[in-house]
Amino acid sequence: MPQVQHSDKRILADVVDGLDAQLRELALTLHANPELSFQEHQAMAWLTAPLREAGFEVEEGVAGLETSFRARWQGAEGGPTVALLAEYDALPEMGHACGHNLIGTASVGAALALKKAFPDLPGTILVIGTPAEEEGGGKIIQCQHGIFDEVDAAMLCHPRSKNMVLRGGLACVDAVFRFHGRAAHAASAPQEGISALDAVIQTFNGVNALRQLLTDDVRVHGIITHGGEATNIVPAYAEAKFLMRAADVKGLGMVRDKVFAAARGAAEASGARLEIEEGLTYAERNNNHALAGIFRRHLEDQGLEVEEPTAKGGIGSSDIGNVGQITATIHPYIRIGDCVPHTPEFAEAAGSEAGMQALSQATRALALTAFELCISSETMAAVRGEFERWRANR
Repeated sequence: MPQVQHSDKRILADVVDGLDAQLRELALTLHANPELSFQEHQAMAWLTAPLREAGFEVEEGVAGLETSFRARWQGAEGGPTVALLAEYDALPEMGHACGHNLIGTASVGAALALKKAFPDLPGTILVIGTPAEEEGGGKIIQCQHGIFDEVDAAMLCHPRSKNMVLRGGLACVDAVFRFHGRAAHAASAPQEGISALDAVIQTFNGVNALRQLLTDDVRVHGIITHGGEATNIVPAYAEAKFLMRAADVKGLGMVRDKVFAAARGAAEASGARLEIEEGLTYAERNNNHALAGIFRRHLEDQGLEVEEPTAKGGIGSSDIGNVGQITATIHPYIRIGDCVPHTPEFAEAAGSEAGMQALSQATRALALTAFELCISSETMAAVRGEFERWRANR
């Protein structure tokens, strides 16, 4: 079985080192100019520019998403198709508090390094720009359009507080509940009103009553996004948004039905009319262990300690779970500091020197993992074999 030789590692390391200044500038530019889900026009332009310059064939607007892209480089004939996934949307108010400026840049950097270091590499390297991971599920839409059907293996590397390769992810779905009541003067004619806000409050009460009946893996959290206009007017319109999570899509369906029933019951009890807008379903994560083992080795070869994820809890959700239902996929993590994602501290770390060092480490590991898949048909067969066995046993 062909192995990645020390000389190959050195060549790739030297090329990544040579790209360091360019990649830092790219990551920091993204960090300083955060864009929300489906609005990442500048980010897409900045990420695709070096790929075009390097000779990648770049297609924008894939899967009908304006801010998505697919960059392709065909090396020597034969070999697999390996996708490096780029995330680049930010969070409201907090900017890149999930470190997507590093994710997108590392995938672009790995692709650039591979093409420069090994122009005759057998296989096809794709960089797939996946917008709206935070809000909207860009990868889910891309999956629905067949973007990953040709891909043999897909990966990205996410910043975190520690290095991990097998952390899981919950299935999740969001929903907006819009209640329509009837306005009235709250003092002189309250009997004429139907309080949409009461319906929202009763929905929260109903959901809270459910919690004792939910399994430990389930998470349900909500916010009131509109509660009325004035205290002396019976609210004619109120709105709440809920996010529901469970270990897998099957369990999520049962949670969803219970939460929706709570909202419908609240509408019936209050007399309000209910409209439900349901978001896309994020599938649970399906980590490919064979692929994760390769990535782990290339982290450890850099002197990094790879930790095991917590045995219970401590996980969120990502639309990469949907990609893992279609092809062999990993979503490893790289340490950037002692901070928690989706906080101002994490946003600061994503633009720090520690973040830039992690960017280089992630770029190397992504490039070396993709390189190994391309040069070793046996390694690729082990990765694909694991995925096909999982799919057959679903």
